[in-house]
Amino acid sequence: MELNTFFNTLSEAIEVSLSYLTSPNRRTYFVYLLSSFILAYYVYYKSKNKGDFLKFLFPKNIWLGKSAFVDYAMVMFNSVFKVLFIGPYLILGLYIAFYTNEFLLEKFGYATFNLNKTETIIYYTITLTIVGDFFTYLTHLLMHKVPFLWEFHKVHHSATELNPFTQYRIHPIELLINNAKSLLVFGVLTGIFDYLSNHQINKLVFLGVNVFGFLFMFLGANLRHSHIKLTYPSFIEKLLISPFQHQIHHSNSPEHFDKNMGSKLAIWDWMFGTLILSKSTKKIEFGIEDKHNEFTSFLGNIVSPFINIFNSIKKYLLFLSSH
Repeated sequence: MELNTFFNTLSEAIEVSLSYLTSPNRRTYFVYLLSSFILAYYVYYKSKNKGDFLKFLFPKNIWLGKSAFVDYAMVMFNSVFKVLFIGPYLILGLYIAFYTNEFLLEKFGYATFNLNKTETIIYYTITLTIVGDFFTYLTHLLMHKVPFLWEFHKVHHSATELNPFTQYRIHPIELLINNAKSLLVFGVLTGIFDYLSNHQINKLVFLGVNVFGFLFMFLGANLRHSHIKLTYPSFIEKLLISPFQHQIHHSNSPEHFDKNMGSKLAIWDWMFGTLILSKSTKKIEFGIEDKHNEFTSFLGNIVSPFINIFNSIKKYLLFLSSH
């Protein structure tokens, strides 16, 4: 029985790993990779690069380097982690939606007006995009500003070369936090719109890919983690984070620390003073400080955050005991 459980878990983990290429909910869905390929050619053409396009797009040091293999290993490891620790709890989002709806019914009674199906889908999509993006920004901000959380987020920033799978170079603890945030936002908003629509929409419809998410991923989201410097006009970069703006976020230059932390929208960075436009930056290098070489291996990325946190607590306790 235990052997069957092991093979079932392994099979599910493989399915999750493959879904990164086959599911339209994933940024690295093959359709989005194809559209990114086309946009990369646009950047290549505009740069007047005279070299071979495929060599421009697939340099060995980026796709077959040590940093890349850590990315690939993290994808596989986190696939198993999701099957074991996240997948069984995704239904919590629907429970949150149910209890949010029940709370509104108890507090206000039936809504005095109801949104029709079309209105529900349109308003829900817009609201989920804006509110979800705002909470993603806040979570990301906390990851950078709170030392405990930064130790885990440091894993993502430890990549010295970026490729589309660097998106999934995330420590399992951060993965839990991100999923908890997403479930909470999804659950509360779904419950509110379920209440406002008088339950006209099947809950499964709310789980679909919305049009803004599709456009975001189709229009080059994969190039955010890459060496392809796709920029937008400055007036657009004040509204939407361009791929190169996110690359600036990964820069190891102190002037770029804690900048461009938005996911899709740049307005939060503009509001909180963390926005940098592409035109202000020419050349960047990725990674974190050299002294953090413990993050260069897969095992180091998994274990080092716990070791660093333990050492910090130990150091703090020793400080307290000596004063």
